[in-house]
Amino acid sequence: MANHSLALLEAEERGLRETLEREFPLLDDQVLVDALTFCDMTTTPDGMPTSAGERVVEILARYGADTLVGRFIHRAQPEIEAAVARTEHRVTAAAQPR
Repeated sequence: MANHSLALLEAEERGLRETLEREFPLLDDQVLVDALTFCDMTTTPDGMPTSAGERVVEILARYGADTLVGRFIHRAQPEIEAAVARTEHRVTAAAQPR
């Protein structure tokens, strides 16, 4: 999944960042990237709603903190939470009467 949530960080953990950047250009629409991260990180693997923090805990529990995925998700957590917050702010702002 070349464009899943913060894939470049995971690719870096695998030593594949340059390959991923070369073969799969990054999306340059930050609103879209944030929305995709929001969708990925606020649902459980079986599609139930969750918070980004709970999703990170679930991923760490599933893979282990000392695994490649555990290291990646720990590094990515601040940006995941920021992307979720930006998306929630956009949704709230769009719902306000003008």
